[in-house]
Amino acid sequence: MNRINPRKLLLSKWTAAHPQNREKHFLVTELFRDEDGTVLEIELQAVLTRRTEQCDWRALQDDSHWKMGWR
Repeated sequence: MNRINPRKLLLSKWTAAHPQNREKHFLVTELFRDEDGTVLEIELQAVLTRRTEQCDWRALQDDSHWKMGWR
């Protein structure tokens, strides 16, 4: 399990454990917060295709799907 500080996720780099459509490397480009400043979701951008997707930041904690850094 990846230990993550949600406040430090912006511009962090991630590698998909099971790449699809040649999209292996991702960058966190935006943090979505509630009124209290708590991070709720993130926006991941695929480096190769520039496709973006929103997901819960806790999904990055799953080692079977995501690895920290670009590998």
